Amino acid sequence: MQLKHLKNVLPPQDGAAKVCCIAWAPSNQKMAVCTSDRVILLFDEQGEKRDKFSTKPADSKYGKRSYTVKGLAFSGDSTKIAVGQTDNIIFVYKIGEEWGDKKVICNKFVQQSAVTCLIWPPDQPIVFGLADGKVRAANIKTNKSSTIYGTESYVVSLASNPSGKGFLSGHADGAIVRYFFDDEGSGDSQGKISTHPCPPYALAFSQNSIVAAGCDKRIIAYGREGRSFQHFDYSREEDEHEFTCAVSSPSGQSIVIGSFDKLRVLNWSPRRQMWDEPKLKEIPHLYTITALAWKKDGSRVTCGTLCGGVEIFDCCLKRTIYKNKFEMTHVGLSQVIVKNLSSGQRVVLKSHYGYEIDEVRIMGKDRYLVAHTSDTILLGDLQNNKLSEIPWQGSGGNEKYYFDNESVCMIFNAGELALIEYGANEVLGCVRTEFMNPHLISVRLNERKQRGVEDNKKIAYLLDLKTIAIMDLITGVTIGQVSHESKIDWLELNETGRKILFRDKRMRLNLYDIESQHRTTILNYCSYVQWVPGSDVVVGQNRGNLCIWYNIDAPERVTMFPIKGDIVDLEKADGKTDVVVQEGVQTVSYTLDEGLIEFGTAIDDGDFERAVSFLETLEMSAETEAMWKTLSKLALEDRQLHIAERCFSALGDIAKARYMKETFRLAEEISKTKGGDGFNHYKVRARLAIMEKRFKEAESIYLEQNHVDEAMEMYQEMHMWDEAIEVAEAKMHPELENLKRSYYQWLMNTGQEEAAGELKEKEDDHLAAINLYMKAGLPARAARVATSREELMSNSELISRIASALIKGELYERAGDLYEKIKDTARAMECYKKGHAFRRAVDLARYAFPAEVVKLEEHWGDYLSSQKQLDAAINHYIEAGATSKAVEAAIQSRQWLKAVQILEIQDSSMSAKYYKQIADHYASIGEYEKAEQYYVEAGSTREAVDMYNNAGKWEMAHKLASTYMKSDDVSTLYISQARQLESQAKFKEAERLYVAVQEPDLAITMYKKHKMYGDMIRLVKVHHPDLVPDTHLHLAKELEAEGNLRQAEHHYLEAGDWKAAVNMYRSQDMWEEAHRVAKNSGGATAAKQVAYLWAKSLGGDSAVKLLAKFGLVDAAIEYASENCAFDFAFELARLANKNKLPEIHLKHAMFLEDEGRFHEAEAEFIKAAKPKEAVLMYVHNQDWDSAQRVAEQSDPDSVADVLVGQARFAFEEKEYAKAESYLLRAQRPELAVKYYKDSAMWQDALRVCKEYIPHKLQHLQDEYEREMADKGGQSGIEAMVRQAREWESSGEYARAVECYLKVTTNLTDDRNVLERCWMKAGDIAVKFLGQERAQTVAEIAGPRLAEIRKFEQAAELYLNVDLIKDAIDMFIAAEEWNKAKRVAKELEPRLEAYVDERYKDSLKNQGKAEQLASVDVVGALDMYIEKGEWEKCLETAAQQNAKVLHKYAALYATHLIKNNDSRKALDIYVKYGAPANAQNFNIYKRIFSDVINMRGLDKPEAYHTWGELRDVLFDLVDNMSKGSDANTPPHAEFESLLLIAHYYANRSAFQPHKSLEELATKIAISLLRHTDIIPADKAFYEAGMMCRSVGWENAAFVFLNRYLDISEAIEEGSLDMLDHSDFQDTDIPFEIPLPEKPYLTNQQHEEVKEWVLAVSMDQKVEQVLPRDERNCYEASLIAPDTGIRSQPCVVTGYPVLKSPMEFKSPGKVANKDDWNKLIMAAKVSHSPELNDVLKFIGVWCGSTPNPSYSFQ
Repeated sequence: MQLKHLKNVLPPQDGAAKVCCIAWAPSNQKMAVCTSDRVILLFDEQGEKRDKFSTKPADSKYGKRSYTVKGLAFSGDSTKIAVGQTDNIIFVYKIGEEWGDKKVICNKFVQQSAVTCLIWPPDQPIVFGLADGKVRAANIKTNKSSTIYGTESYVVSLASNPSGKGFLSGHADGAIVRYFFDDEGSGDSQGKISTHPCPPYALAFSQNSIVAAGCDKRIIAYGREGRSFQHFDYSREEDEHEFTCAVSSPSGQSIVIGSFDKLRVLNWSPRRQMWDEPKLKEIPHLYTITALAWKKDGSRVTCGTLCGGVEIFDCCLKRTIYKNKFEMTHVGLSQVIVKNLSSGQRVVLKSHYGYEIDEVRIMGKDRYLVAHTSDTILLGDLQNNKLSEIPWQGSGGNEKYYFDNESVCMIFNAGELALIEYGANEVLGCVRTEFMNPHLISVRLNERKQRGVEDNKKIAYLLDLKTIAIMDLITGVTIGQVSHESKIDWLELNETGRKILFRDKRMRLNLYDIESQHRTTILNYCSYVQWVPGSDVVVGQNRGNLCIWYNIDAPERVTMFPIKGDIVDLEKADGKTDVVVQEGVQTVSYTLDEGLIEFGTAIDDGDFERAVSFLETLEMSAETEAMWKTLSKLALEDRQLHIAERCFSALGDIAKARYMKETFRLAEEISKTKGGDGFNHYKVRARLAIMEKRFKEAESIYLEQNHVDEAMEMYQEMHMWDEAIEVAEAKMHPELENLKRSYYQWLMNTGQEEAAGELKEKEDDHLAAINLYMKAGLPARAARVATSREELMSNSELISRIASALIKGELYERAGDLYEKIKDTARAMECYKKGHAFRRAVDLARYAFPAEVVKLEEHWGDYLSSQKQLDAAINHYIEAGATSKAVEAAIQSRQWLKAVQILEIQDSSMSAKYYKQIADHYASIGEYEKAEQYYVEAGSTREAVDMYNNAGKWEMAHKLASTYMKSDDVSTLYISQARQLESQAKFKEAERLYVAVQEPDLAITMYKKHKMYGDMIRLVKVHHPDLVPDTHLHLAKELEAEGNLRQAEHHYLEAGDWKAAVNMYRSQDMWEEAHRVAKNSGGATAAKQVAYLWAKSLGGDSAVKLLAKFGLVDAAIEYASENCAFDFAFELARLANKNKLPEIHLKHAMFLEDEGRFHEAEAEFIKAAKPKEAVLMYVHNQDWDSAQRVAEQSDPDSVADVLVGQARFAFEEKEYAKAESYLLRAQRPELAVKYYKDSAMWQDALRVCKEYIPHKLQHLQDEYEREMADKGGQSGIEAMVRQAREWESSGEYARAVECYLKVTTNLTDDRNVLERCWMKAGDIAVKFLGQERAQTVAEIAGPRLAEIRKFEQAAELYLNVDLIKDAIDMFIAAEEWNKAKRVAKELEPRLEAYVDERYKDSLKNQGKAEQLASVDVVGALDMYIEKGEWEKCLETAAQQNAKVLHKYAALYATHLIKNNDSRKALDIYVKYGAPANAQNFNIYKRIFSDVINMRGLDKPEAYHTWGELRDVLFDLVDNMSKGSDANTPPHAEFESLLLIAHYYANRSAFQPHKSLEELATKIAISLLRHTDIIPADKAFYEAGMMCRSVGWENAAFVFLNRYLDISEAIEEGSLDMLDHSDFQDTDIPFEIPLPEKPYLTNQQHEEVKEWVLAVSMDQKVEQVLPRDERNCYEASLIAPDTGIRSQPCVVTGYPVLKSPMEFKSPGKVANKDDWNKLIMAAKVSHSPELNDVLKFIGVWCGSTPNPSYSFQ
């Protein structure tokens, strides 16, 4: 430790003004200094004066000068100061905690003698010495002082030990006395321990020894026994004076001793067990040190002097900054001050064992510190200032620290968890666990006060992933262990350590009560859970619910609230507990009921009245009810019956409340009448036992008092008749028989037949017992009674009744047994199987059903496996021949030998997977040979090798690996084995293994690590000969650092680096060795260099003599000059060779010039006779005046060079005129031209050239033009333009044009400049250079203008030279179409078509269809199609003509059909009409087909679709009838399609109207005649379902049956199997196209199938179609008997047989009844659909009859 002066806090005075004493406060915040004028000054820890107060004499009449202050000390809490005075008194001043607090005397101790010294150890009384030799103690609490011990000699000094538990006193006769308040187990003696040669005024009591010094100028260290072991003698030093005072550091590791102008420091060396003295601190004019004090944290030493000065010294060993947050000050080997730089908080970390602190780390969110010594570990909580030091054997820094718990630090190392409580100096507990996740460990240390529990420290942790252990850390006993079926991922004890919550991987939350060992699953899908701090309330989350258990003793009572997000935190502050929920981007707080939480605290504190008062404020709820129950239980346990009564009343349990009240009243009455505690009376105790259902205890209480009747009464009141009878029988009670009769009668009255049956059975009334058991629903009991009596077994009716009851009660085995006994084997077997009574079943099968035995054995095995009785299942599987099942059962039941035996007789392909599992087992139990055998059988050799590796059986692993493994894997194996050998110090064997796997580098590294350098070099030579030199060099450096120079030299030389060896010896001042090595290895030159360096280290004549000895004087001078050692060179030259002086002066001058010392360099150049060099030096540094001066004085030839230099500098400074004048004075005009050129000042260059060197003018002019052309840039462009203008002004037009054309895009990006230059070139060419040259210029400039998009300017240029086509192209490029057309029209009419074509192409390329339409309609329409804008295309086409419109309408329709959007295609023709174009016919058919096949069009809402299809087809048919397609087959086909669409439209229109339901059904039936067009399955399904809906069951059955047949045909892909018998003599076609896929969904199909099947069973429904008066199918248009074809009704499609409604169009008729219904419905409903139907019929069929009823 070194002292470093920090500051002076009190300046010294000119004369003597002794600082009497100094003291630092234990808080480190205050320092007190007593001056010679008896004033106490108070300073803060920075040394700033903050307060002061004056001391007082014992008696004021003697005045202030009547005493001096001899001792000063702070109290342990830093709020008081004790002052010892020579006027026989000690005052204790209360100074307060804040600066400026009033100072008052709180204690004073008057003595018989003068106080000479004083200390105040922490937690001890004030200790002081007196002039009469006594050492006394003053107790501030009693205000009394007492003598500790007395001597006959003046007390000169007192010194406390570092702990403050003992002290020393030094006396005038040299005696040193030791006294302990507590020897702390050291066993050191008390009393006089040694005699110092002089009075020990400087006395220090360190941790390891006693140090004393005095006026004899010697310091002596004494051991603990008082024998001196170390002396420091300064008596012979003339400048040393007596030692006046000493102070020990708080750690006891250092001592500072003061004398005149000096501070001496002694540092304790733990290794040498002695004091070391570093360099002393000598401060001139400091004068005698009169007082010393060491700051309690060890960081500062303060000294006071004879002249009144106070100095502060810093005494840290080192100071570091940690993470820019903390300052670490090592004030001793075993003491470190840790300071938080942001808050200023300080913690003093100290090893109580005196061990050296190696490192300090701040961890755990900068709150906790960890430090290591050689044998201990130090931990601290910076926030609470709690420090611990525990013995700790180092483990290589592998410890992991966890600071999640604020009370305890968890240290995990090598599978062991150690717990250290902050502030405690011993390990709290250790457990073994592999799971160190903070969520898997819970520690609770006295976190909540409990009744009757002083110390509560528990830990819960995982033994494995499914097992929790709970340990009491005080006793070290495991108090609970929880085994769980799933892996546990979170656990936490409650604050009292009585319950633990844990959650498993399946998100199930479990509660475990440690006292009752009871576990409960309280929540599923738990994503968050936490105990509420300060209570046993639990908060959890289950999906979208917030769950709160206010009373965890009743886990089924949970309060739930729906929440929208996830719980993120639990906050408790200001008397509120909030659950913080993240709902999206918002954070929402849910406040818990603080009152409910408070209840738990009251219970834990045992304050039941407070708990009742609190519960009375709450409304009754599930939680409140649970709390009342808990309180009632606790009150009963505590015998507070009035509390229990109140609880039962609140719970509504009036009976219990009344019972409690009566019991309480009874106890009080007994107390009054009989005295004593009424609760101890037998009646009260019995009632309480009855209350808690402990009836036996109540019985024993009654019987003890011989109150038999009361005991029997109790049992009878509780209806416990058996117990009452037992008591009566035991006591021979006379009412026993009456009691039994009453019991039977009561059983019958209360319906307890079972108990009555037992009673009858005991009385041997078996039949009555059986009847009672059967009545009670207990057939098994009845069966037992029946089988016990032969006569009952013969009663078959009784046995059958019992068996039926057994089966009904699922008592199959008993039923089977009963059937077997009556020889009904089949029923018995059935019952045994159902009841899984396989043993009975097999036994029965062996004689009754032998063929069933094998099957039963396998079922038996399956059942046993399902019941986890796997070992029992094995034999049954073997009996059944189910080998695979037998093996699996054997493995699962860990019957390994049996599994192997079974596998040995099986196929190897099946066995492999099982052998692997068996091998794993044998490996786990250490039977490696078997495991290897089965791994090999399973083909898992790698696992076998890993097994041997893990077991440390390297030879076996290698043997197996070599047989089965790849070489890379073998290498890995060898290396791991070699490392094992290396750790066992078997280096040769390890080397062989490393080399065997071609890893010699690992062997080399091994030898290096163990410093076996010979073996290391040997291997490097063999395996890496190219690295041998580097290896030697590396080793040499290491050996040099270790001080092993000879070996280091050897390796340097072996590496060929002898220079490093020379430098090594030089650094050690071993010049002879350095010279030897240089001479032997580096030759003469190297030896000379070393000799030079050696001489330089000697200097003077010695150096000259040494160099002369080696004959190296001249060489040394040369070498010294070259290496800038000029003083040495001059010295050698003056002494040995003066001729060398000029040369040395020259080199010195050059060195000085490089160093910038120019005037000194000038003098040296002159001395070396080199004035020109001085001139050049000044020129180089632009010191022109100095250069001119030296040149004129010493070297006139250099004047011109100076002028040239000045000119160069002037040019650089842009002082061109001055530079030009310098060069002309120096007669160097060519240089002026060059400088102007280099500065791009061509005009000045040309001017100077023209005036002074005209013969070079032309050459310069050409160069200028080239430069301008190459240069580019703005300046180059401007120069070129300027030059072109000069050519133009001088009439050189051709050159001006060339110059303008040289301006290109390579020179500038400014389009305006380029345009001006090129247009100017064109203008000049047109005006002055003729037509041909002008066209050439235009052909050059035009494309250039086009490149920079100046099209109009280019066009103008082309027009100027009559290049019309090029001009038009430029206008087109600029999209100036009007200008292009005008130029073409006016100047070249032939190009008008070219312009138009280009315009169209442009519009197409730009997609401007609207504009294109004005010039090219077809192109515009095609463009719309390409862009997918069909609507615009059709709108544009509609503006042209019908042909164009329908062409694009057809294209759009085709496009839509391809995209499966026929409905939209239909809309096109609805909008634009359906022309009778033959090429469109397929489109119409496809639209019709797609609409017909659409689903969902059998509803009223589909009318719009059917109506549009009908209207389009009508439009088409109408157009065809007007054209050439009239009466053609296509025409007829589309008329059929129109008719179908019309019927579908009618059906959709009729469906919403109840009155038209039958018409709609008729239409569906009529459509069946068109099933050659309509999908047949759809048509029959719809017809059948509509018939079914109107009640036409026969027709519905026929049609739906036909639908099912067609569906089967669709599945089979053929109609060949279709039965047509039901449709003979109808017009429904048989030859129909088979639909590609079914129309209905599977569900609809199944519904139809089920209905048809159900109806087919109904005899009322006939499979016939309805007939009419023609004796044929009523919907058929053709009568088969006559062949007459009737007209179809335009309303329903049914044949019109009589009273037709005829329309104007031929062949269009309607049934009058149907027509009238339609007309009526339309009028009544005003339905737009019906009106639309009527309107269409009118248009299609001609004018209708009057749309009204027709009764004709």
